[in-house]
Amino acid sequence: MKPLPPLLCCGLMALASVVHAHTPASVGARYIVPLQPRLLADSQPPQTISPDWCKALPRPEYKSLERVLPHDPWFEVYKVAPGVFAIYEPHQAEEIISYLIVGTKQAVLFDTGMGIADIHKVVRQLTSRPVVVLNSHTHNDHVGGNSLFSFIYGMDTPFTRANAKGSRDDAQAEIAPGMICGDLPKGFNPKTYATKPWHVSLFVHDGFKISLGVGHDVEIIATPGHTPDSIALLDRANGLLFTGDTYYPGPIWLFRPETDLDAYVASVKKLAALAPQIKLVLGAHNVPVADPSVLPKLVTAIEDVRAGKIEAKPLDGGKASYTTTGITFLLRAQPAGVK
Repeated sequence: MKPLPPLLCCGLMALASVVHAHTPASVGARYIVPLQPRLLADSQPPQTISPDWCKALPRPEYKSLERVLPHDPWFEVYKVAPGVFAIYEPHQAEEIISYLIVGTKQAVLFDTGMGIADIHKVVRQLTSRPVVVLNSHTHNDHVGGNSLFSFIYGMDTPFTRANAKGSRDDAQAEIAPGMICGDLPKGFNPKTYATKPWHVSLFVHDGFKISLGVGHDVEIIATPGHTPDSIALLDRANGLLFTGDTYYPGPIWLFRPETDLDAYVASVKKLAALAPQIKLVLGAHNVPVADPSVLPKLVTAIEDVRAGKIEAKPLDGGKASYTTTGITFLLRAQPAGVK
């Protein structure tokens, strides 16, 4: 039986087709500690990282969260707020976190993870309501399960359209030696692993709202910078802000060719202005919950980095890390826009 189309609130209603053109996506790991060089991106050959990142697991922050579906061998699922589930992949070095937000009429899945295991199966154990997928951005570690879903909303950018083609090389780098902690799922074939292409059902934009039920919308906030199609998702009714890769507790990647530092600064200022309305900040890697006080700190931190106030720590691969007030950014060793 063909599923019913998702409910919409505010925004363009026409469906659009996807134009395919390849853009490399993200590879590597997002550690809190220890901070180590990631896999090199762009045109350089894949390099492995140390499996020492496994030693930080399980992260202590998870002890205070309610775990559900405890017997899944790949995903760890935590209820982080009423009707909100963090779907965490601790066995792969990205430590990606996708979020299922369940309303009375439908649900939104904010990112679909690595695509190593079947996130659709997990989602169906959590809700029987119609589900629409929305990605925080289209790097491969956030869209791996997109092809498993019928309804996908995407930002109307060339970057989104390009990445909808999928990628084998980017996916293969994610399972290189040192990237997996423990066993891969039964039935998983590493030789054929790839990010499969997906179809964008509806192109959306800044301010677009998705109705989850009566009086309950989630709103897209465009936050370009990390990528051109980066977004945050705001649940005003419950004071929840899902920040994707614009903020997460760990070294924040700002070295990719598609990164725009000017846009990133403008985006984090936009999010910081929301801090008084927010109860929880939910990022896309490592740990799912943070205090909203981190948002103005994020603005100060990146502005201090760009002003040359923070000393760079050189890393392999032409990168450097900058750490201040507990926030770390990874930039190119000589980034444009940093004094």
